[in-house]
Amino acid sequence: MPEKCALAVWPTPMEPAPRLAEAIGLRAGDLWIKRDDLTGLGGGGNKVRKLEWLVADALRHGADTLVTSGGPQSNHARLTAAAAARVGLDAVLVMPAPAGSPSVSGKPVAGKPVAGKPVAGNLLLDALLGARIAWVEEASGPAELTDAVRRTCAALRERGARPYLVPFGGSSALGARGYLEAGAEILAQQPDVRHVVTALGSGATMAGLVAALGPGRVLGVDVGALPDPGRTAAAMAGDLTGRAQPAEALRIRADQVGEAYAVLYQPVLDAITAVAAAEGVLLDPVYTGRAAAGLIAAVRDGDIRSGERTVLVHTGGLPGLFGHAEASVRAGRLLRTQD
Repeated sequence: MPEKCALAVWPTPMEPAPRLAEAIGLRAGDLWIKRDDLTGLGGGGNKVRKLEWLVADALRHGADTLVTSGGPQSNHARLTAAAAARVGLDAVLVMPAPAGSPSVSGKPVAGKPVAGKPVAGNLLLDALLGARIAWVEEASGPAELTDAVRRTCAALRERGARPYLVPFGGSSALGARGYLEAGAEILAQQPDVRHVVTALGSGATMAGLVAALGPGRVLGVDVGALPDPGRTAAAMAGDLTGRAQPAEALRIRADQVGEAYAVLYQPVLDAITAVAAAEGVLLDPVYTGRAAAGLIAAVRDGDIRSGERTVLVHTGGLPGLFGHAEASVRAGRLLRTQD
């Protein structure tokens, strides 16, 4: 069996962003966007790179069900469901229970993600992809969800299933190999790249890029998914290279989180609007929206300067924009009408 399972066609496009570059203070030829939102499977996004390695491992172990965790608008959960559908496996997604959902204490339940209620964004796609949802009460963070995932796997085994636990965000040294490959793609497409800007969530995307490009060229913009994502990313990067990677050597901006991970931060909405208006490229409010806001801030404070080739990694997540109620309300205020 091959080391990884083909789930997309590579490389993804590298597109120039000259109008955005000039709008934020760079030269027209300085800024490019690595379109990892165009990976195709299940609406696209960066998690496909990680899942190619993780799904292959699941198949090697004879699994019949992929089990993972995330919030109700998790891009990773949606793509895990899509990957499962592509290779003929079941998918169970463990999520913190929203108001009105069934209380199942971490046990998988079949059917609609929120019985009898309309769903939007990633949850809508989860339903179409045939995923089952395990709603969990009082799951305040990744640690609680991880415990619930283990309980869910145990319950599935008791019923005769063969679950494979896909880590939160697809983030492990194995999953990070997908972004070790992405780093090589970026170098082939932009050999003189000086800065690669990416969202930093569960860590594997930044880890793979650091392993491929070195810590000096990768700028991670913390999205607030983990309390210490830099240390997590550094550990995975060290696993990939076989050399210890000190977390202190990583370039990380933590100024775009705002109030919380799932709460829309005004500079992020401003960045989403700027990218859309300048380049016709749409970003999500949690990941690449924050990465773009971090890029703009880095140019403003001189961390990224005019004349330096810069790549913004578009990690996908557009369905999450349609499931983000606050983003919908605030973006609606931007609508213009023709006199």
